[in-house]
Amino acid sequence: MSAKNINKIRKTKEDWAVDIVVYIIMAVVFLACLYPFYYSLVISFNEGIDASRGGIFFWPRKFTLENYQAVFKDENLLKAYGVTISRTLIGTVSSVLFTALFSYALAHKNLMGRRFYSMLLIISMYFGGGLIPYFILIKKIYLMNTFWVYIIPSLLSAFNAIIMMNFFRELPAELEESAKIDGANDVMIFFRIIFPISKPVLATIALFNGVGHWNAWFDSAYYVTDKSLKTVAFRLMELVNQANLTSVSGADALSQRAGTMAAQTFTAETIRMATMIVVVVPIILVYPFLQKYFVKGIMIGSVKG
Repeated sequence: MSAKNINKIRKTKEDWAVDIVVYIIMAVVFLACLYPFYYSLVISFNEGIDASRGGIFFWPRKFTLENYQAVFKDENLLKAYGVTISRTLIGTVSSVLFTALFSYALAHKNLMGRRFYSMLLIISMYFGGGLIPYFILIKKIYLMNTFWVYIIPSLLSAFNAIIMMNFFRELPAELEESAKIDGANDVMIFFRIIFPISKPVLATIALFNGVGHWNAWFDSAYYVTDKSLKTVAFRLMELVNQANLTSVSGADALSQRAGTMAAQTFTAETIRMATMIVVVVPIILVYPFLQKYFVKGIMIGSVKG
């Protein structure tokens, strides 16, 4: 008899009752998290004027693609998509590489000044200068109103660095020792040996950085005035704020920006829903490819046996 069958026999009525309660709670939590997104998707495919009447819960009452047509006719949104995609790709790759190099160095006990750098890293997690000093710093180093304001300040995250440090510390020291015997230096060891076997933690940090860059709007709002450098998340925030205005003026403004006539059936609310779906779906599609590394990358190095 297999171990699986033995576990089934040993389960009592109380065990089954607890399992059922847990499954019900998890199902409720799952639906509570999923339904708002599904509702937004349904509204985005429904005519705006019809959706304003209410009563839509599970599927569109009057299906239309007009909301998405209006969204993609917005030239500013298309430009923002290009900026966000560039920012996410460049920012994620550069941040992962920089954090990996920094963490790999701090993971070695013989590094000169290791305690000092570690102390600075920990302090930065709990203390900051605030918005105004940070604004002045960005201005003084000439990052204001440039694309690099999205990349350079996000090169290093203390939380991500600690995760990577714990991962590198768990790697066998014999890997580096054998490589050094063969004549490899630290740079060669990192890129040819350590980097290839660190896929779990690298994928995890890449996911953190990618989602952060894709959803970021704060820096675009405060440190960039050029409309051609605005991100998708900032454009979504503008639409959300606009939807809070009167529906008539909001719809008129959206119609003018989309190059459509005032007789169109979409509203500010349906445009907002369509824009939100357009922003969220790409990053959701990336997650399944990194999911298998996610839990492993977080847990490795977190507990020492």
